[in-house]
Amino acid sequence: MRTALYLAHMNPVTEAHEQIIADLRSEAERVVVMPVRFVRGGEEVNSRSFPFTHATRARMVRALFGDGVAVSGAYTFTAPFSRYLPPLLSRESWRLRRRIAAEGGGDYFTYTGDRAEWLALGAYGLRPVIGRRRAVSATGVRERMYRAALGENVDWRRGLPGAVADIVAEGENWGRVCRLAGAEDTTRRVMGMKFPA
Repeated sequence: MRTALYLAHMNPVTEAHEQIIADLRSEAERVVVMPVRFVRGGEEVNSRSFPFTHATRARMVRALFGDGVAVSGAYTFTAPFSRYLPPLLSRESWRLRRRIAAEGGGDYFTYTGDRAEWLALGAYGLRPVIGRRRAVSATGVRERMYRAALGENVDWRRGLPGAVADIVAEGENWGRVCRLAGAEDTTRRVMGMKFPA
C-alpha cells in the first residue's frame, strides 16, 4: 500500500493544506499527516508562530477528512532542540527520521511544496515529491487572526476551511489567539527550519 507522508506546521490548517491533503488522497492509498510539534519538559511549546496544540491541529484535520486521513505525532522535536543540529550530522535528527519513515511502512513518499525542504527530505532519504506552492499561507492567516484579536476589522476566517475556522473560534483556542496577539515572536529559523527559542 502506497503511503503519502505530509510533514507540515499547519498552524492553523488552511485551505491550501486541505487542497494538498485532498490531492495526496488521490495519489496514495493512505495519507499520514504529521503536524510538527515541539516538546519541552513534557509540555508542548506553543508560541506566536505555533499557537495551536498538536491535538487541536489533529482535530482540524479530522474535521475535514474524518478517518480518511491518519494524523501522527511522529514529527516531534524534544528539547533541547539544539541536539537536532546540525542536520544530517546529529544522531537525534536521524532518530526523528526513523520515526517518520516508520509511519510510511515500506512504500511511501513525503510531500513538500518547498525546494529547500525537498532537498533536506531527500538528504534524509525520505523520498520527497515536490508539489506546487499554494496561494494561501498559514502565516498570513495567523496575522489576520492576531489583528482581529487586537480589535482590527479584518476577515480572519479568509483562507480557512469553515470547520477549521469554527475550531479556531472556540473559547480556549480563540483565547490562545488573543493571548499571543501582542506577544513577540520568539521563533528562530535555523537552516530553514523554525524552532521555538
